[in-house]
Amino acid sequence: MKQFNTVVLDITVAILDFLYRGRDYQRFWVLEEIARAPYFAFLSVLHFRESMGLRGPEHIDLMIQHFEQSVNETEHLEYMESRGGSAYFIDRFVAKHLVLIYYWVNVVYYWVSPRNAYHLSYEVEIHAATTYAKYLADNGPDEKILEILNDELQHSRELELAMEKIK
Repeated sequence: MKQFNTVVLDITVAILDFLYRGRDYQRFWVLEEIARAPYFAFLSVLHFRESMGLRGPEHIDLMIQHFEQSVNETEHLEYMESRGGSAYFIDRFVAKHLVLIYYWVNVVYYWVSPRNAYHLSYEVEIHAATTYAKYLADNGPDEKILEILNDELQHSRELELAMEKIK
């Protein structure tokens, strides 16, 4: 499944790279809109499992972690909005439709194979950090983008720990 995750991510990145070439903040906004979906999906599944009496020892820790990650990604989204990332209807249209698909894919994926769902999100967070690093290399220092880059790296570390917790 990890190879499948990589292929899907590579194809998605290629499409977004093509659509958002030269439109950094719009691309960042779309990515941040999408980035929240897995955390919402993970929380949805964890809540459902809890309701069905299927909670494990890691349950509460994962719920707290995913809630905090979703809040952090929302802060990134709001920053990108302040930079004009959501100014165009087409960008909002693309993001809203992608996030609907991505959310439900993550709900099913997390229910069926949480470790692989975490791996996909890990790969997405690494890609996001790389994207922000490339932006900084091309455009010079930007403290807020650097802060967001570091947040993405932190999320990737948290996802690695989550994969370990649910062995």
